[in-house]
Amino acid sequence: MRRLLLALPFALLPLAAVQAEEHHHDHDEHGSLGAHEHGVARLNAALDGKTLELELESPAMNLLGFEHEARSEADKAKVAAARAELEQPLALFAIPTAAGCKVADQELESPLFGIEEEHGGHAKGHEHEHSEINAHYQLQCDSPDALKVLDLAELFKRFPATEKIQVQLIGPQGQQGAELNAANASLSF
Repeated sequence: MRRLLLALPFALLPLAAVQAEEHHHDHDEHGSLGAHEHGVARLNAALDGKTLELELESPAMNLLGFEHEARSEADKAKVAAARAELEQPLALFAIPTAAGCKVADQELESPLFGIEEEHGGHAKGHEHEHSEINAHYQLQCDSPDALKVLDLAELFKRFPATEKIQVQLIGPQGQQGAELNAANASLSF
């Protein structure tokens, strides 16, 4: 399943190329497709049998309001709060209870998580100017047929600096891609 999720961006590459042609980014810091852009996150989703995998990639700015090392107590509290939200994928992605999904595995990664443990409380000579937060979830669902819609409204509500999410999805109806926002926050499986 992990291979299927990792292959998703390549399967939908033609769609991404068309969208890139239609929407030129004024803020392309790295000179490549998929550059770090504040307000924009990416979500890959794949439903295969009873397994739903979700992979969210977002600039830390969208989820925290900053991208630097959390030094102040207020910043540390924001990191802890965002992490607590991200540790609740069933609520964050509005997974219907009728689907009977349970979190089988999840990984949260960011240079902003655990800096104190990694560096003894000191950043070793560098700032994380463009930090990303990546979340990967594997859900096992007893009734995957109850998964009709991928609803990101709660994610937009909890992280209002996220303006749009580029979604790539593989589900029972095949492959699709969409750009969702708070006003248009759902995509059918």
